[in-house]
Amino acid sequence: MYPVSVKVINRSANPLPEYQTEQAAGLDLRANLGNAVTLEPMQRQLIPTGLFIQLPEGYEAQIRPRSGLAFRHGITVLNSPGTIDADYRGEIMVLLINLSGQPFVIEHSERIAQMIVAPYQRIAWEPAGELTETARGAGGYGSTGKV
Repeated sequence: MYPVSVKVINRSANPLPEYQTEQAAGLDLRANLGNAVTLEPMQRQLIPTGLFIQLPEGYEAQIRPRSGLAFRHGITVLNSPGTIDADYRGEIMVLLINLSGQPFVIEHSERIAQMIVAPYQRIAWEPAGELTETARGAGGYGSTGKV
């Protein structure tokens, strides 16, 4: 598998995002802050990264929570996964929320989220009067097993 080339402008003092292990899917994004930010319980805030990217056509970047922050501190990405489209040229911002009962301080350079770059498929709608039958049918939430 060959890497996909993505143009990047880094206006932060942080290094470019890196994969933490040989087979990691996500690149860690770091906070680009002048001062530490305190997230109070249930508070949400956009955290800048200082990164601007140009994705190739047919690719998106997905912004996802870091499992350690979520597990240890209740900090997660609110619109998870957030999508960065190939035609977006603004700064990558991460919408974090504190779901814990304790304030959480985000320091400059702290790893706050991960980014995965992935291809996507566009669709063409095919209007229809009916859909094929399946064993599941219209069964919704919890219809395939224990809720």
